[in-house]
Amino acid sequence: MNRKKNLTKIDIAKTINKKKGLSVLISKKILDQYLEILTRSIIKKDFSIKNFGTFRIQYKEQRLGRNPKTKKEHIISARKSLKFIASKNLLNKLNSKCG
Repeated sequence: MNRKKNLTKIDIAKTINKKKGLSVLISKKILDQYLEILTRSIIKKDFSIKNFGTFRIQYKEQRLGRNPKTKKEHIISARKSLKFIASKNLLNKLNSKCG
């Protein structure tokens, strides 16, 4: 069985280490700072990264949910969720790898 492996922050830091020669610790600190900037920007408003995509906050209303096993109903509270819309450039790169 083929198991999916998640990409972790340490995996990214090791890749930066190999490609740019920075230590893994410094690479991880840079990545942490980048993710912090990204998170703050998304919280403020919709956020786009050119040639990558747009992160958009979606507001979901309160609704009635149902447990599929027991059929018991419960209220799902109103909440925010994050939607990612890939750029045309990213989609073109993905689709060129398929063929």
